[in-house]
Amino acid sequence: MKTFNVPVIYRSPLISAIKNQRKQQDRMKKDFTPTTLDFGPLKILLARHFGFCYGVENAIEIAFRTVDENPDKRIFLLSEMIHNPHVNNDLLDRGVQFIMDTAGNQLVPWESLQENDIVIIPAFGTTLETENKLASLGIEPLKYNTTCPFVERVWNKAEQIGKKNYTVIVHGKPNHEETRATFSHSQSGTPTIVVKNIQEAEKLAEFITSRKTQEEFNACFKGQFSPGFNIATDLQRVGVVNQTTMLATETQAIADYIRQVMITHFALNEATAGERFADTRDTLCYATNDNQSAVTGMLLEPADLAIVVGGYNSSNTSHLVELCEEKLATYFISAAEHMKSATEIDHWDFHHKQEVHSDQFLPEKEQVTILLTSGASCPDALVEGVIRRLLSFYNLEHKADELITDEFK
Repeated sequence: MKTFNVPVIYRSPLISAIKNQRKQQDRMKKDFTPTTLDFGPLKILLARHFGFCYGVENAIEIAFRTVDENPDKRIFLLSEMIHNPHVNNDLLDRGVQFIMDTAGNQLVPWESLQENDIVIIPAFGTTLETENKLASLGIEPLKYNTTCPFVERVWNKAEQIGKKNYTVIVHGKPNHEETRATFSHSQSGTPTIVVKNIQEAEKLAEFITSRKTQEEFNACFKGQFSPGFNIATDLQRVGVVNQTTMLATETQAIADYIRQVMITHFALNEATAGERFADTRDTLCYATNDNQSAVTGMLLEPADLAIVVGGYNSSNTSHLVELCEEKLATYFISAAEHMKSATEIDHWDFHHKQEVHSDQFLPEKEQVTILLTSGASCPDALVEGVIRRLLSFYNLEHKADELITDEFK
């Protein structure tokens, strides 16, 4: 796989050494057991896969290279390039301006842009409407494009099945930038609807099977379907694609559920299911799969708590938190500084979108075992920072350097 020129401040000698050793031991990536870092009173079980994915490194390389190569030009990002505050703040510090926030609210008026300005498309991609807006301002919309190739693969699959007269069902968070972009590209060629979870998929089934009316559909899925969507004609043939950062297991569960609904309602069998339901399994992102499978493997080990590192508005990171929360106490932090002491920690409650404080952080016992992972937009340097911070509570920070020189050299 291609390697990228990512700023050294995001790299970690310790994490790189660990990842390289695991890669040598497991080139086929079939071993999802965690890496054990045993420091005596503290044991850290580090997920097999975590941190920057291909799409994120690609976006970072393009963005920082663009800044370096254009010192005399105004440079804009449509919105946050990735969902990590450290990376976005570094770009802001370099003079980059964000045109919109993550919800799509305007921060820089379109009319203030000029033809010689540079506008970078973020890793999530953007809508066709935004591309057209940039073009109308004389700005080439895709000249500085960091859209993740795996997001574009979802768009291509949606286009392919759309041309075969399938309606596209997008499993995603309706207000997420990537979902908005995928919806825009898909609905330009075929009727499209967004469902955010299995519960909404079950509601959609009521319209597939004609148990509810068009008016009820309009109210139930307001803002989540393409203009002119007709439940009588547009739910005859369907296929499911996903926002690449969603839980892979949930996307598959939604696809399996809708497929079975189509089989039952239209009196099909396994051999003829394709007449009504398109096979779209290859839209699942490899990094999302790997990171989530690594957490599943990590959770098989006994532990006292889990720490997940990443941006608080990061979808893929929140799903890692969600998986961990099912098994044990989990702390979602964006950096080591949130661990105030061995007892106090400020962490993010993504369910209620607020930071909370806990004063019963590390248990008092002979050996504390912690599961540790991070999201796909989180620099490895932040994970190393968390490890060093945890070691400092036991006066063992020097052990991190010993790992690099001894065990993982």
